[in-house]
Amino acid sequence: MKDIVLARVDDRLIHGQVVTAWAVTTRATRIIIVDDGVANDSFNKRVIKLLAPAGTAVDIYTVEEGIQELLSEPKANERIIVLTKTPITFEALVEGGVKLEKVILGGMGLRDNRKPFVKNVSCSPEEIDSIKNMMNKGVKVIYQLVPEQRVIEISGLLEK
Repeated sequence: MKDIVLARVDDRLIHGQVVTAWAVTTRATRIIIVDDGVANDSFNKRVIKLLAPAGTAVDIYTVEEGIQELLSEPKANERIIVLTKTPITFEALVEGGVKLEKVILGGMGLRDNRKPFVKNVSCSPEEIDSIKNMMNKGVKVIYQLVPEQRVIEISGLLEK
C-alpha cells in the first residue's frame, strides 16, 4: 500500500492551506484526489492540477480507481496526500481496504443538508454516519485547519 502522509477532507481540495502548509509539513511528493465528480470533469481536473505546489505530482481518481491506486505497491520515497470533499469518500476507501490511521477534517462548507459541526466544518447526517463508521473501524478523525493549529478531537462532539 502507498505511503499516505495526510488524509484530509476539504471542499476546496487543493488551495492555499494545502500548498503552503500541509504539503510543506508532510514533505508530500504527490497529491491524490479521490472524487467521482472531479475525476469525470476534464476542465476541473486541469484547473486543479495547475494549483499544485511545484514539483508535486497530482492525480485525480474515482473512488474505485483511488482504491486500486492506493492499494498498489508503494514507490520509493513517495509521500502522498489524499484529498476528498467528504468523509463519505474516505469511508468508501476504508471499506475498499485502504488503511488509514487518521482523517483530518478541514473546510467543509454549509450547503445542501449540512449543518454546522465544528469550526469550518459542516456535516450532513450521512457524513456524520461515515465519520462514526470510520472511527468504529479504528480510524482517528480530527479537525485541524493547518498543522500549527491545535487538534480538536471529534469523538466527543459525536456523543452530543
